[in-house]
Amino acid sequence: MRSANIDPQEFLKLLYQEEEIEKADAQRVFKQVKKEGADLIEACIEAGVREDALLYVVSKMHGIEMVQLDGIVLPQPILDLVPANVAQSYEIIPIRQEGATLVIATASPDNLSALDDLKFMLNVDAVKPAITTESAIKRALEQYYHIDDNAGNIEDMLSNYNSDAIIEAAGEDTFSIDENMSADGNMAESEAIRKLLNLILLTAVKAQAADIHLEPFEDNFKVRNRIDGVLYDMLPVQKDLAPALIARTKVMAHLDIAERRLPQDGKISISIGDKLVDLRVSTLPTMFGESVVIRILDRSVVSLDLDKIGMPDNSLAQFREIITKPHGIVVVTGPTGSGKTTTLYAALNEANDESVKIITTEDPVEYEIDGLVQVPIDDEIGKTFGACLRSILRQDPDKILVGEVRDLETAKIAIEASLTGHLVFTTLHTNDAPTAVTRLLDMGIEPFLLSATLETIVAQRLVRTICVNCKTPYEPSEEELMMVGLTPDQVAGQAFYYGKGCEKCKQTGYKGRTALFETLELTEKVRDLILVKASSGQIRAAAQRAGMVGLREAGVNKIFGGMTTIEEIVRETISSDD
Repeated sequence: MRSANIDPQEFLKLLYQEEEIEKADAQRVFKQVKKEGADLIEACIEAGVREDALLYVVSKMHGIEMVQLDGIVLPQPILDLVPANVAQSYEIIPIRQEGATLVIATASPDNLSALDDLKFMLNVDAVKPAITTESAIKRALEQYYHIDDNAGNIEDMLSNYNSDAIIEAAGEDTFSIDENMSADGNMAESEAIRKLLNLILLTAVKAQAADIHLEPFEDNFKVRNRIDGVLYDMLPVQKDLAPALIARTKVMAHLDIAERRLPQDGKISISIGDKLVDLRVSTLPTMFGESVVIRILDRSVVSLDLDKIGMPDNSLAQFREIITKPHGIVVVTGPTGSGKTTTLYAALNEANDESVKIITTEDPVEYEIDGLVQVPIDDEIGKTFGACLRSILRQDPDKILVGEVRDLETAKIAIEASLTGHLVFTTLHTNDAPTAVTRLLDMGIEPFLLSATLETIVAQRLVRTICVNCKTPYEPSEEELMMVGLTPDQVAGQAFYYGKGCEKCKQTGYKGRTALFETLELTEKVRDLILVKASSGQIRAAAQRAGMVGLREAGVNKIFGGMTTIEEIVRETISSDD
């Protein structure tokens, strides 16, 4: 039984209501968890709370069954449904079947991605968790499967994963390497490591993950997937397999497996069924080995349609008008992973026709689009944004995409391109639209040049959308409303929703994401403020008077539209008054 994703305040309140903890002890535990970073469950046990009471409250909070493994006898046919090494790796015990649903005992009922993996591996329609304690799981593993903490090896672990089917689905030709050399130099484990990595990649693509994180730590090795902007633990992998798994990934990405001291970047192309998926691989040396992040670029799950990116109708009409202009600069800003590239690709995709020449320079080229001339950046050979831009201007383009304005040189050439009759699209990493102006001025751009060329700045964020299958109305508390600057009077008669959690959204309550947009129109007043190097606050005030909707306001509109929750908006945006 683990304390991840448990609200300590609600948990302790329920314990108190059940008369399992004194008020003073509950307050002390809350302080330990919030201020000292203590584990909630461990702190409760130290305070004298019974383990079965903790189990009951956790099951009540999650709305799932509680099971006492020590008090039941499990039949062998049920145990045979889960191979020993799968039970050990995921720390689960099968307890019964309900039609085509397998009910398992676990100490981590909130590890939804693991449950999805199990459904895939065990070939059942659904896997339903019931909560128990970690100690009970360990005793049951030893009793029923004769497994202790030191059992198992890679070949045993993979023998039950139906790896051959995965290899076929993933396209074996794409993964072929010299089979005389395994990823970690051990010929015996070459095949097993290949199968394990195939499984990790296929599981992530199937879950529509944006990234795979392979992370070595002092005592363990984590495989996590980022799905809808949130990281989830995935396939459990033994720590001693980390070097071989990472080396195998580097071989596939054509990286130097002998170089473990410097970061490296590479690319892998895989085929799954009849679709091709590009993977961008980034390695980073850490204290306990190389950390690897694999970005999944699956065109089939990304819509490059301006009508589907979530931009409000009034902003969309304005944006469409701007991308048809003959010259100027369009900036899309936001943190990494906020959907900037998708917005720009959607704009270029719409502007793409036979009468227009569009050239892009990107690091790296994320999606290949017919009709666009796309140039990848390679700093190691001097193929920088600045160098490519100079050459691009001699190629007679109509519209140009500069992946990112990183320095004064790139910014100056982008402005030069705009002044010579080109429409330039680019990105910046700033928190909001007005700050992008001050960032460009700080780079050294002359105010009169920026004022003359800048057409619009779009800041954006991605927030998770409520699962339509389990969308449920509710009444938010006054404290929740205050978090987004609303009062009960302002929301009278307004409906609010949240996701209860279901199989389709893996019990998260969210499925998919939508974008929030803040569009700064370059009015005459804003251009005048740029000329005098006004602060971002002054620019924001002028833009809001002209009708600009901030990111927090855009988020509130999405809440009122029943698309997302207060929690998501607070997580991704700040008030313009902050």
